Amino acid sequence: MVDVTKLFTGVSGLNIRQIREVFELAGFETRNKYSIETTDGQQLLYAAEQQKGVFGFLFRQALGHWRTFEILLFDSGRQQIARAKHPFRFYFQRLEIESAQGAPLGIIEKRFSILSKRFDVMDRHGKVILEVNSPLLKIWTFPFMRNGEEMAVVRKKWAGFLQEGFLDADRFQVEFSSSRLTDEEKLLVTVAGLFIDLKYFERKAQR
Repeated sequence: MVDVTKLFTGVSGLNIRQIREVFELAGFETRNKYSIETTDGQQLLYAAEQQKGVFGFLFRQALGHWRTFEILLFDSGRQQIARAKHPFRFYFQRLEIESAQGAPLGIIEKRFSILSKRFDVMDRHGKVILEVNSPLLKIWTFPFMRNGEEMAVVRKKWAGFLQEGFLDADRFQVEFSSSRLTDEEKLLVTVAGLFIDLKYFERKAQR
């Protein structure tokens, strides 16, 4: 049994790459899949959205990010090590992260904001441990703050005209800024990178 948080020991940064969805050229929304690598190119995790079948396809087209779905996380050996559950919500969308065995690990939840992108990262007990408020003039930058100190930052990277214009194939850079960030918190920041993509940058997220 793999302890998912131990995979982050000694890791100072990650690259999250959304796997291309060529069917979106025809206007269809497909299940999101991500490759998560260390900054030196080593595979750390895979993440794949669930909700298969005809009904899953229809819900994806009609409801976008408001629908219920799960994202499963796998290690480089394709062993499932965690999952993120997205319950149905019109407001304050959230991801509930747990181990593959069902033990709670944390929560990511959107907060009310008008001109910025804001959400909280909570631990397994529901206590806010990191706050994110994307600056108005840096809409692709998401600093994770604790008591006024930047603990981590997620930045969306330009993926090229074709991918930005026609494909949902985003790229994100994750930097763990503080050495005081625990391995479990690194996992939550990484899943928050997926939340950022699903909530703010998917075309279906703009509906």
